[in-house]
Amino acid sequence: MLDRETCRSARLARDARFDGQFYTAVRTTGIYCRPVCPATPPQEGNVEYYSSAVEAARAGYRPCLRCRPDSAPGSSAWKGTDTTLERALRLIDEGALQHAPLERLCTRLGIGDRHLRALFQRRFGVSPKGYALYQQCLFAKQLLHQTHLPVTDIAYASGFRSLRRFNDCFRTQMGMAPSQLRRQAGTAAGGLTLHLAYRPPYAWPVMQRFLARRRIDGLEWVDDDSYGRTFSWQHVEGCFTAVHDPRRHGFKVTLELDDLSVMKPVVANIRRILDLDADTRTIEAHLARTVPGLPLIEGLRLPGTWSLFEAGVRAILGQQVTVEAAKRQVQRLVDTLGEPLPDACNGQRRLFPDAEAIAASDLAFLGMPGTRRETLRRFAAWYHADPTPHDPAHWQALKGIGPWTVDYARLRGTSHPDIWLAGDLGVKQAVSALAAGDSRLDPQAAAPWRSYLTLQLWNR
Repeated sequence: MLDRETCRSARLARDARFDGQFYTAVRTTGIYCRPVCPATPPQEGNVEYYSSAVEAARAGYRPCLRCRPDSAPGSSAWKGTDTTLERALRLIDEGALQHAPLERLCTRLGIGDRHLRALFQRRFGVSPKGYALYQQCLFAKQLLHQTHLPVTDIAYASGFRSLRRFNDCFRTQMGMAPSQLRRQAGTAAGGLTLHLAYRPPYAWPVMQRFLARRRIDGLEWVDDDSYGRTFSWQHVEGCFTAVHDPRRHGFKVTLELDDLSVMKPVVANIRRILDLDADTRTIEAHLARTVPGLPLIEGLRLPGTWSLFEAGVRAILGQQVTVEAAKRQVQRLVDTLGEPLPDACNGQRRLFPDAEAIAASDLAFLGMPGTRRETLRRFAAWYHADPTPHDPAHWQALKGIGPWTVDYARLRGTSHPDIWLAGDLGVKQAVSALAAGDSRLDPQAAAPWRSYLTLQLWNR
């Protein structure tokens, strides 16, 4: 948690760089707000500060209808350094407790439910299920504000199986009925269009160039101010387009989905792909101290891919070749094996091939060494045999997959913040250039932000 004086200064300045890092609760109104709230700032003596929305809610405060805390960017700071808790939060955000019991989540985490409950109680003062329900209600609040979806559809999209359960939970958590909130929210934007916020700065031109250089026609589309792609999530197909809106410090995201039940995890994955929750101010301050000779690009973000499997395939096709050569191979793969999407997402668009399709193909259309084709087929067959979430470190048991492939896939497929691609040619060249300028680089000192250091070196 930030110190009180920092929080006071940030809220009085409405500094968007602190958005999502803390919340301001006002005792006299019983409401909690973002630091960027446009309301008249309360007196400091009436204010309490919390590092997460869940903590503010547990203390008895309800979210503000003006600044909408549900729309704030996330913050890794309040997750602490406990990797088990961080992974649990990510899986819950992906819907792990919406259609499965707590015991199954604990099995995926490799811990007992008593230990997981203790982690949540110690950090948030609520159970894992209580945390998940509040996040579902916050997402529903965002949909009520920003879309014209019927309340029944919003309940379904937020992970509730019945409208009655949704109404009861929302009223308990938010202090009002969903229909009452919608009346107060006023006119919403039409369709499935959401505003996803970030903390500035955001180096969109750098992100745009990275994505455009690797764009696969039919799968992705990129222009000066937007990025979009097709996707599949738990057998649900769709597409999205994210348009950068620097004035509002966010992206306007338009979604096409054939099943609203996966909307919440899909939106969470879009946030990850665009790295909207990164605190670049903190990251770059750390890198500036540890790599003083490296000129830093402000607001640099990690460009993600849709899934870990896709990242693994792209990494295998990119082994020991240029970016352009790897792109050509991925394009052939998508053109040949990618399933076309229905007209809702434009009939010319395709999905990234699934593991079954790649494993069943001889891949003769790929102009590459036979050993690499076999590596790709082995990887796809292994993934198809066990589609549950994997630890990429286990991939090295497959012939033809080494540390670079695993690390690149983790960097782009999971947006892991602490990947150091020591064997990457571009990184080696940048490190050599720094050494020639008498600047010594110690990658270990850059932890836990070595992925951002890798990206800074790629963009020298």
